[in-house]
Amino acid sequence: MKRTRLGMLALSGLALLGVAGLTVGPAAAVEQTAPDAVAHGRGHDDPVIVGHRGAPGYRPEHTLASYELAWRMGVDFVDVDLVPTKDGQLVARHEPEIGGTTDVADHPEFAARKTTKVIDGTKMTGWFTEDFTLAELKTLFAKERIPQNRPNNQLYNGRFRIATYQEVLDDARRLGRELHRTLGTYPEVKHSTYFSSIGNPTEPKLVDLLNRNGLNRPNAPVAIQSFEVSNLQALHREVKVPLLQLSSATGAPADWVAKGDKRTYADLVSPAGLREVAKYAAYLGPEKAQIIPLDSKGNLGTPTSLISDAHRVGLKVQPYTFRNENPFLPANLRSSDSPAAFGNVFAEEAAFFQAGVDGFFADQPDTALESLHDFLGR
Repeated sequence: MKRTRLGMLALSGLALLGVAGLTVGPAAAVEQTAPDAVAHGRGHDDPVIVGHRGAPGYRPEHTLASYELAWRMGVDFVDVDLVPTKDGQLVARHEPEIGGTTDVADHPEFAARKTTKVIDGTKMTGWFTEDFTLAELKTLFAKERIPQNRPNNQLYNGRFRIATYQEVLDDARRLGRELHRTLGTYPEVKHSTYFSSIGNPTEPKLVDLLNRNGLNRPNAPVAIQSFEVSNLQALHREVKVPLLQLSSATGAPADWVAKGDKRTYADLVSPAGLREVAKYAAYLGPEKAQIIPLDSKGNLGTPTSLISDAHRVGLKVQPYTFRNENPFLPANLRSSDSPAAFGNVFAEEAAFFQAGVDGFFADQPDTALESLHDFLGR
């Protein structure tokens, strides 16, 4: 991967910011790709930038438009959060509650479906994908989730429908042919314990989709993610694609909590915990504060030993989430008090590359790729 080529890809992505809509093509034959595609992108050993929920810095998250923009900006992989519908389809939403990401509240025919549920110990009130059929969800439009940080994205409210994972895979193939490279996904199983408890588990549906699309193979452009542990351990026996264990700077995996296991994410990323993770996963996806925590003033502090500990047992490390807007940056890298203005994300991303990450998840893929160019010096 050359600096010139990547720079052109990033610039082409910036040019797309003025495009009002992006199209979706039909399904096509599955493309073959080089071994270890997730780790090596286009056959290189550089860190991998993953478009977090697509390119949500510029389009409402988890829409086909957001994914397409991320791929056109130059990343090879996008993060796709998956939740099931009432009739067993998998759709791309960050949470099953869709009141904050769609116009469901404007549909009087669905007013009675507003309810309160407890999911992984958290009370949520709103509308939930598992209470809607796919046909019903397809009557809704996506909207910007954090308008206070991304006011310009509100331009696209009401333009894009909820996408199924199959549609995302179809788009990856279509665009891969157009862009002459293999494009892939990092599907994340959301709230595994909860959905299993209501008899609507995500994992069998995901495995079925991988099988039907010819993607359940070692060199497929797919990596399955989860914040839970038991489901990844089970998937390790069912799928041939690599797995990515997500972790958080606080709390514990929901499946451990449900079983009364007192261990936390801190235990998961301890040297002993990482040795266990390496038995079923190829990647660790920590919250970035687990790698470089903030100091008492909110500035970047001193890196922990997490990267070296993970590398020692063979795990690649891809933290989340890098965002350009001021509130998501260390205090000394913010440009102002404006919640929508960009700060010096280049300095933050450079610090993580220097710490030894194997890539990361970013809301603005073009900026992340530019940081990668600078780090590689090409």
